[in-house]
Amino acid sequence: MRTTVRLHDDLLERARKRAVEEGRTLTSLIEEGLTLALTRPRAERRERVELPVSQAAGGVLPGVDLNCSSTLEELMEGS
Repeated sequence: MRTTVRLHDDLLERARKRAVEEGRTLTSLIEEGLTLALTRPRAERRERVELPVSQAAGGVLPGVDLNCSSTLEELMEGS
C-alpha cells in the first residue's frame, strides 16, 4: 500500500543512510521500525498528578524586571 508520511528532514536523512549501510530499502527500514513500535508493550499510563498552587501573596521585589536577565543576575549575585 502506498501512503504519504511527513518526517523531519534530519530523521529521513538518518534513515536513508542507515538503509544504505544495511543494503536495504528505506521502505523495509520503516516497516521494521513500525513493527517494533507496534509489537512492544505500551508504556503504562501514570495517574495524573495535581501540583499544588501557591496561595502566597506578593510578587517580585520593587525594581526587579523579570524581562532583564542582566539585572536579575546582578541582583542574584548581590551586586
